Amino acid sequence: MTTYTDPERYPTLSDAGAQMLKFLREHPQAPHYRNQSGNRLLPQDLIALEAFEQEMSTRRPDWTPQQRPLWLDGFVARVWREVPYYRAQGRNPHFVDIAPVSRADFSRDIAAFVPDSVPTEHMINFQTTGTSGNPLVLASHPRVAASYLSFHRRALRRFGIELTPGPQRVGVVLVGFQQQCFTYVSVTPQLGESGLAKINLHPNDWRDPADRAAYLDALNPEVYTGDPLSFAELLKLPLKTRPRALISVGMMLSEGMKKKLENHFSAPVLDIYSMNEAGPIGVYDEALNGHLLLQPDLYVEILDPQGQPVAVGGRGEITLSGGFNFCLPLLRYRTGDFATLRYHPEGPLLADLAGRKPVSFRATNGRWLNNIDVTHALRLLPLAQFALHQNSDATLHLRLAPASMIFAEAARRALQALLGTVAITISAIDSEDKVLQYTTDLKGVPD
Repeated sequence: MTTYTDPERYPTLSDAGAQMLKFLREHPQAPHYRNQSGNRLLPQDLIALEAFEQEMSTRRPDWTPQQRPLWLDGFVARVWREVPYYRAQGRNPHFVDIAPVSRADFSRDIAAFVPDSVPTEHMINFQTTGTSGNPLVLASHPRVAASYLSFHRRALRRFGIELTPGPQRVGVVLVGFQQQCFTYVSVTPQLGESGLAKINLHPNDWRDPADRAAYLDALNPEVYTGDPLSFAELLKLPLKTRPRALISVGMMLSEGMKKKLENHFSAPVLDIYSMNEAGPIGVYDEALNGHLLLQPDLYVEILDPQGQPVAVGGRGEITLSGGFNFCLPLLRYRTGDFATLRYHPEGPLLADLAGRKPVSFRATNGRWLNNIDVTHALRLLPLAQFALHQNSDATLHLRLAPASMIFAEAARRALQALLGTVAITISAIDSEDKVLQYTTDLKGVPD
């Protein structure tokens, strides 16, 4: 059992964990794994993660419209003391006077946002493009990456699901569907070294496309994570096994697609609002009609274009402070996503969540409609991905994921019911990357 011994990638790996790695990689129908990875968790990291899991399983956000989090002042003081970007600004101001930052600030110099107290020898960084397509390198740590699990477990518990620990089973399979995809196998120490695999469902990554279903059935994971595009491909496979849950991240999940997945797999589908800068932020609760916030140490504001808080119940840009990434503490970070913040006895939640800046579309009667209205009009269709653009002559161009083109005419009817008998061109999305969902060339669009 020495083949999979790697003290750098798997510092605490047992023989049973190594056997799981061997099973995942050497199964006769396994895909071509393109990369090597590992949890890189040291013994002291596992102790810290156990304490973190216990804390996160009981705490929840404790702030209200009238009261900011009790931890916020101390957090701001520490950030102002340890983070070069803020320390260079001089005296610590009142929270509401702190100028918000954005992805562009991180892109210019991410090192300026890393606290001096963070040791560099065990740090990791990764590149993300996001919806904008602009690359961004983010500072992180193996313990930060492993902490995602605590919030996924918290979300799963809302559906009565507890993951099963142990090296005899596969806990999670992350599925992608791209021409090129980072793929690897690993084990999860917090779950007793249960198996973890990141795979690409694209046929190019397999000796035989039929191996995809056979391999996934052999793994029989408790949970699949992915986005609507990869799940649309997963639906096509003749799987005999069924997961206990699916977790959708990274793209908007339509109500129609969610229902289709739930009916097919007879399992709940969790729609988690997540981003690389902050990790899992909220999980959608149908009864609450919004994404219930998951992190007790993440404060969410809703700001207007001038950086001022909107009135309670108003819509604006989601702005974050705090978080669990000690390598990149967030302080009034503007996400580029928009929602309304509501309050419920179970905690704060984000309603009518939408990525990127709001866009208005002009109907044939001259009335302007918000992109949220478009989302609602299309929500019952199981669209894996779509993008809508209004041309300067007010005609529309709707692009759909190739797997969703069978719903083209239904989408046309839904849009014309909302916007009138406008001419609509429909084509397939030819890129595998995220796309800007709503855009317009019209002039005179209302703010």
